[in-house]
Amino acid sequence: MLDKNGIAKRIAQEVQDGFYVNLGIGIPTLVANYVREDIEVEFQSENGVLGMGPFPFEGEEDADIINAGKQTITTMPGASFFDSALSFSMIRGKHVDLTILGAMEVAENGDIANWKIPGKMVKGMGGAMDLVASAENIIVAMMHTNKRGASKILKKCSLPLTGVGCVTKVVTNLAVLEVKNNEFYLLERAPGVYVKEIEAATEGTLIINGEIPEMNI
Repeated sequence: MLDKNGIAKRIAQEVQDGFYVNLGIGIPTLVANYVREDIEVEFQSENGVLGMGPFPFEGEEDADIINAGKQTITTMPGASFFDSALSFSMIRGKHVDLTILGAMEVAENGDIANWKIPGKMVKGMGGAMDLVASAENIIVAMMHTNKRGASKILKKCSLPLTGVGCVTKVVTNLAVLEVKNNEFYLLERAPGVYVKEIEAATEGTLIINGEIPEMNI
C-alpha cells in the first residue's frame, strides 16, 4: 500500500519530457519532487507561476514564492511570474499537457468531485473547474477509501461535481486505474496489495484483464 509520497512517485512516471503540467493542491504538489532528472518539465500553478521546482528545504523558504495552496515553493532557472488572467488564459487555451488533481470522489464515467462537502465551509472552487473543463489529460491522486473505509471510486459521485466525464486515470494508495468506456480498468496494484483488496474497496465497475502487475516505484 502506498502513502501520499508513493502516490506522487507513481504519478511522476506519467510526466513526459517537454510537458507543461498543472499541479493541484494536496498530493499533486508532491509530484514535482519525484520527476526524473533527465527530462525537462514546466510546472504551472494557477496563481501565476510557471517553472515551479521541488519544495524548499526547511530554513530556505521564501514566503513570497507560493503555489495555489499557499505553500512555499522553489522555482527553476527561467521561471516566470504573472497575473491570474494570463495564468487562466494558459489553462483555458489548452496549453497544459497534463493536469494532476486531488479528489474526494471519482465516478466510473470520469466525473470528479473535489471542491465541496455540503455543510462545510469552503473558500471556493478555485481553479478546479477551469482545469477540468479545459484539460484533456487529467490524472487524479487520491486515497481509495475514506476514513470510514467506504469507497471513493464510485459508480456515481454523491458530492457536488467539479467536472463531468473528464478524468483519464486515477492513482490511489491501492492501484492505478484507467477510466474509459464508463468503467475503471485496473492497470497496476500497489506493492503488497492483492487484486481482491482492490475489488473490495471499489464501488464502481472494475475491469480486470489478466494478471495485474505490481507498481514499479
